[in-house]
Amino acid sequence: MQGEVELVAPSESEAWLAPLQRRLAEHVRANLGGSAGAIAAAFASGDRGAISRDDEDAMRDAGLTHLLSISGLHVSAVIAAGYMLAMLVLAAWPWLALRVRLPVVAAAVGALAGIGYTLLTGAEVPTVRSCVGALLVLGALALGREPLSLRMVAVAGAFVLLLWPESLAGPSFQMSFAAVIAIVALHNARPVQDLLGRREEGLGKRLLRGALGLLLTGFVIEFALMPIVLFHFHRAGIYGAFANVLAIPLVTFVSMPLIALALLLDLFGMGAPLWWLAGQSLDLLLWLAHLAANQPGAVKLMPQLDWGTFALFVAGGLWLALWRGRARLWGLGAAGVATVMLMLTPTPDMLVSGDGQQVGIVSEDGRLLSLRDTRSEFTRDNLIELAGVTAEPVPLGKWRGAECSRDFCSLAIARGGRQWHLLLARSRNLIEERALAAACEKADIVVADRYLPRSCRPRELLADRRMLDRTGGLSLVFRDGGLEVETVAATQGQHGWWRGRTD
Repeated sequence: MQGEVELVAPSESEAWLAPLQRRLAEHVRANLGGSAGAIAAAFASGDRGAISRDDEDAMRDAGLTHLLSISGLHVSAVIAAGYMLAMLVLAAWPWLALRVRLPVVAAAVGALAGIGYTLLTGAEVPTVRSCVGALLVLGALALGREPLSLRMVAVAGAFVLLLWPESLAGPSFQMSFAAVIAIVALHNARPVQDLLGRREEGLGKRLLRGALGLLLTGFVIEFALMPIVLFHFHRAGIYGAFANVLAIPLVTFVSMPLIALALLLDLFGMGAPLWWLAGQSLDLLLWLAHLAANQPGAVKLMPQLDWGTFALFVAGGLWLALWRGRARLWGLGAAGVATVMLMLTPTPDMLVSGDGQQVGIVSEDGRLLSLRDTRSEFTRDNLIELAGVTAEPVPLGKWRGAECSRDFCSLAIARGGRQWHLLLARSRNLIEERALAAACEKADIVVADRYLPRSCRPRELLADRRMLDRTGGLSLVFRDGGLEVETVAATQGQHGWWRGRTD
């Protein structure tokens, strides 16, 4: 059972910036209520806890979640604002402007602003990566070197891995660096430079060229992140590139400057008008997110991506990014093969949790049936994502094709040109062994969250506690030639935090 969370005692090892983060988030939400205030607090302090589930889901499905995670966009905006403000203020002092290289001083001011913002918002992996990358860009500009290069990305990656080597296996590290590598590789490509490079032209053409560059960058980032997102989360937004064309300029040039100015004017009690404007801009952002997320086909759901397909995607992407000239196009071959493998990835017909308590079955009409009517959002979401369906699970006891008693549910589903008969335990009540053995003999698959006697011999698979202790959760695919079983132990087992039984 899970109850209400109770604070027994505050942490004694709280980071020294944590109280400031909390006060800042509370101040923002006090001046700007609702969903807009929750997002403004995330921009100002990194606190995303107040964002509602519906808004966060809409941002995710619209491909705009990166705007809620303090990363390159936010850090770059803060550093650029610090740099430009320092240049304007220092250039107004002629004595200093004639004796000091103002770009170097402004770069130092921008660097301090970026470091302070990184610490204030929690110093998460994407934020640290972005801060290190931005500092390297400032250093390159001060030295007169090319600021955007894959060497910069490599240095930032090495820095993060020295501090947090375990982050390599996490989606945050993989997604943030994949996005940056894609951006740098795209804008270093000669055709793209010829298309988007600055030239003498009117304001309208410059804006159109900038919008085209933003859209192209969004498409490339979406394609670069799609395999990582599907591998870790089994779902990806389709319209992210289009939504980002409007959302990124809105956040960078409207919402964040308004929030910063509102916080500054709050020192003098004059920030209310700017808070209202910031709220309107964030409401527009949320409207855009919900609009994109609610479009038909906005979200692509996929079952578990296997390691081979994922490795081919990564290899093809890195080849495209690291090589130059026509040789880089060979990376499209690996990505194309991986795409075919992705399309051929079978959707599981049946999912069994590691304790045998929950079973998910994909019906003939694509509905997801669950053995128990769970209230756990975590369990429900896992079943939905791994099964690759969008509808809410239907309890098996309410399904017209199932026969359920207090102790067992039985049903038959058609797959691979045959009927598969399933027998699923619902309780731990004592069952007369002879009756249980007779029921098992008629079933192809039996699942139970307890140890069943060895006299229970189904035709294909007995997944009781004895087996599940060794294998962990199961993913089953019913084929014409037989049953295909994938276990947690075979793909993610034998870690320090979980080992299947070997006896």
